[in-house]
Amino acid sequence: MQNIKIFAHRGSKGTHPENTMAAFQKAAEIGAEGIEFDVHLSADGELVIIHDETLDRTTSLTGYVKDHSAQQLKTGDAGVKFSREFLGERIPFLGEVFEWAKDNRLWMNVEIKTDKLAYEGIEQKIIDAIRHHEMEHRVILSSFNHQSIEKVKLLAPDLERALLFEGLPENLEQILRDKQESGFHPDKDSLTESVNELAKTLGYKIRPWVANDEADIIKLAEMGVDVIMTDFPEKALKALKAWQSNG
Repeated sequence: MQNIKIFAHRGSKGTHPENTMAAFQKAAEIGAEGIEFDVHLSADGELVIIHDETLDRTTSLTGYVKDHSAQQLKTGDAGVKFSREFLGERIPFLGEVFEWAKDNRLWMNVEIKTDKLAYEGIEQKIIDAIRHHEMEHRVILSSFNHQSIEKVKLLAPDLERALLFEGLPENLEQILRDKQESGFHPDKDSLTESVNELAKTLGYKIRPWVANDEADIIKLAEMGVDVIMTDFPEKALKALKAWQSNG
């Protein structure tokens, strides 16, 4: 039986405020094999974990992440908009997450959020943080901006890298052949049997996002993907376990 891993998308996003320590801790606690999260840069060049370019949707602050200093960002509440239960949950920084991860064995899929804004030097900063915390063997760097992945390849060829896609281009095969990266991360609706076979044949690890319904989880498991990204890791682990025991 193939060992399919469950990665908690932005942590246990379905039950906890996304991209917070609470969401990551929950993922670790329930036995997910990995977490996925997004990294931006603060005004003073600190690596901030948040999904959007702006703070408004998920925190008590407003405006662009890049216009706030790390100190200002630390005053934001990243839990209260999810529910009162998480009042006071902070916006985490990459170093904090790596520090916390020393006590567990989670894989960490770090998404470099350069698809809308160009953060000067973000790739090198992330690499430096990985080296500093000795997380080289537990990190996958992904981005929708394939130029960022190209930069990582030049700066740190030893680190695992992955190409993110939302929808698939017509020249997908050409891209996968040319890039020769390790991971292929398509949105789940774009992953067909033939695309899955193509990526496998080209040696890619296939980690689709985001499957939350049991039917989708089973469908991806039947395709034999390497990782299923989900907002509900606890539910996904149960569905996968039931499917495997029936198999």
